Amino acid sequence: MSLFDKILVANRGEIACRVMRTCKQLGIATVAVYSEADRYAEHVRMADESVGIGPPEASSSYLNKQAVLDAALSSGCKAVHPGYGFLSENAEFAEMVESAGLVFIGPKAISMRAMGSKAGAKALMAAHGVPVVPGYGGEDQDPAHLQREADAVGYPLMIKAAHGGGGKGMRIVHEPSAFAAALESCQREARNAFGKDRVLLERYIEKPRHIEFQIFADSHGNTIHLGERECSAQRRFQKIIEESPSPFLDATRRARMAEAAVAAARAVDYRNAGTVEFIVAQNGEFFFMEINSRLQVEHPVTEMVTGLDLVQWQLEVAAGCPLPLLQDAIRHQGHALEVRLYAENPDMNFMPGSGPILQLHLPETGASVRIDAGFRQGDHVGVFYDPMLAKLIVHADSREAALHRMQNALAGCQIFGLPSNIGFLEDLVAHPSVQQGDIDTGFLDRNLDAVLKKPENLPDWHHAAAAYFSLKAAELTLSAAADDPWSQRDFWRIHGRGMFRIALRHHADFELFRVRLLGDLLTVTASGNRLEARIRNGCRESVSLDMNGRHHDLHCFRFDNALVVHDGRRRSHWQVRVPGSDAGEGLNHSDGFIRAPMPGKLVVLKVQSGQSIQAGDELAVMEAMKMELSIKAPGKGSITGVLAEAGRVLNADAEIFSWEPAHD
Repeated sequence: MSLFDKILVANRGEIACRVMRTCKQLGIATVAVYSEADRYAEHVRMADESVGIGPPEASSSYLNKQAVLDAALSSGCKAVHPGYGFLSENAEFAEMVESAGLVFIGPKAISMRAMGSKAGAKALMAAHGVPVVPGYGGEDQDPAHLQREADAVGYPLMIKAAHGGGGKGMRIVHEPSAFAAALESCQREARNAFGKDRVLLERYIEKPRHIEFQIFADSHGNTIHLGERECSAQRRFQKIIEESPSPFLDATRRARMAEAAVAAARAVDYRNAGTVEFIVAQNGEFFFMEINSRLQVEHPVTEMVTGLDLVQWQLEVAAGCPLPLLQDAIRHQGHALEVRLYAENPDMNFMPGSGPILQLHLPETGASVRIDAGFRQGDHVGVFYDPMLAKLIVHADSREAALHRMQNALAGCQIFGLPSNIGFLEDLVAHPSVQQGDIDTGFLDRNLDAVLKKPENLPDWHHAAAAYFSLKAAELTLSAAADDPWSQRDFWRIHGRGMFRIALRHHADFELFRVRLLGDLLTVTASGNRLEARIRNGCRESVSLDMNGRHHDLHCFRFDNALVVHDGRRRSHWQVRVPGSDAGEGLNHSDGFIRAPMPGKLVVLKVQSGQSIQAGDELAVMEAMKMELSIKAPGKGSITGVLAEAGRVLNADAEIFSWEPAHD
C-alpha cells in the first residue's frame, strides 16, 4: 500500500520540523502553515510549500480549523499531520479533515471523544479492567453532593477539571473544611480555561511517579506497546526530564502496566500513535490517568531505545498499512533521556524570554546524541507561542552512562540573546535524587529553591580561565591589523610578557583583573588575591590547566562582551570590559541602561530625562502575562534618557532608560 505523496503539517516549531524530516526521507512532499509571526520560521524554510493562515495569535491561526483545512485542500494534500498541541486532539477538526476526503494522521474522532472527558474515560477504563484511582466522576455537580462524595473518598483528595489538562483546574485538599473553597477555585479556573466547570474527585496519591506507555494500533486489529517512559521530574505538572526505561519498574510491574496500557487502547478502539499515562504509588500500585491521542513531546526517548521512527509508523498506519512490527518483534536497548531547552529565566520564576537568537551553540549529534530543534541562530523567538527551542536526547548502554552523556551534551549548549534553562537543567540532572532515580512528580516543586541555589563562591579555576580566555581574545584582536612584530599591540616585551588588564564581572560589580602569561605560568591578580595556574595547552575556546594540585579542562562561549566559562559540570557567566590605561578607569557598576525584565507592554513612565532617582524608586510599570510589574531604580543617580514610549510592546532586556549612577 502506497503512502501519501503530499501532506500538510498543521503545527509549528520543532514538531513540525520533526515530521518533515521523516517525510523527506520517505519522499513525501510537505506543506507548512504559518502565522504572520512565523513567516520566516524554521518549519516554513524546511517545507516544500507553505501557506499563511492568519495573524500571530494562535486562536486566529494555528487553532483556526477552517483556515488549516483550506490550506490543505488548496495545496493538494492527501493527509494532515497535527503534531502535538494545537488541533492534535480536537475531534471536530479530525472529523472536518475526514469529511473533506483527507486523512487525519491520528486516531478517529470517536476515540478522541471517548477520551476527551476524564470522567467518561475513567469509567470506560474501569469497565475494561484497567486500574483507576478511587473517586467520583458523576453527573451530579451540586457542591453539597460533591462534599459528601469527597468525604467518602477520603483525604488527601484531588479535585480535577473533567475537561482539562496541562495542570490547570487541579486542587489538592487535605481536610474536609478546605474542600468548598478549593472546589470553587477549581471550577472557576476550569470554566475560564476550558469553558466547562465539571470536576471529578480522586484520591490523592502521595509522592506519585508518572509513568506512561507508548501504544500503537492499526486498522487490522493489531494493538501493541513500545515500552514505557518515566516523566516524574516535573515542575507544576509540566515534564522536564523524560527517560526510558523507568528506573522504578521491575519486570513484573512493567508487564502488568504494559498489559493495562494495551487494554486501555483497545477499550476506545484506538488507531495510530498514543500514550497511556499512569500515576504510580510508592508501593508500585498504578492507576490510569488518561490517553493522549497524539505523538508526545517525549517520543524521541522511545525511538532511541527501540531504533524505530514513530512518525514513519504514523504515516504507514494512517495510509492503511499494518503495523511494521508486532509485539514479539519489539526490542529495547540501553537507556535514553530527554530534556527540553527553553527560552526562559529560571531565576525569575521561569519567565519566558523573547527576541533574536544572537548566537546558538549545540553539541554535535550522532547515534548517541540527538537534537530536535525548531529554531536556528538568527531566528526570532516571539511572545505568542511556547518558548521551547529544542529537545536534547541522549542514549547510552546504561542509565548512569546516559546521565553522564546528558551532562556532557548540556555542557555544549549555550544561547546568547535570550535567557535559557540550560544551567537549570545541568543542576537538575546532576542532583543526587535524579542520579539515583528517586524522584516523584512533586519533588521539584518541593525542592526548587535548593536546585536553583548556586554555590556562594566561584571556584578559582573559573576566575583563572575567564582571565585566560580574555587574554587570548585580546591578543588576537589587538594583533589582527599589524604587519610586523614591532607594530603588534600584544603583550610581548623585550624583557618578557607585559601585564594585561581586563575588567570582568560575575554577578557582582566589575573587578580589575591583572593577567600575565610567562611560558606556561598564568598569574591573575584581582581584588588583592593572586592566583597561579600552569597551562598545559589552550586557545581562545578551551584551556587545560593545573591549579592547586588539580587538573581542569575548561571551554568558553563568547559573544560580544559576554563570556561563559564551563568546566564540564558548571558554567559561570561573565561580562567583559577593557578599561583605559588608568587601572580604575571605565569600571562602572552598570552598563548604563535600565531594561525590561520580561516581554510585555510598557504601561506607564514615571520619570523624565534629567530627573534624580534613589534606589528603589518606581520608574515605570509594565504589563505582562496579565500582571503588572514595577520597574525600580537599581541605585542612586539620574536619568539621562527615556528610550521607550508608554504603550509600546517591548522584548525582554529592551532599553527603557539610560542612567548615570551617582559618584558619592
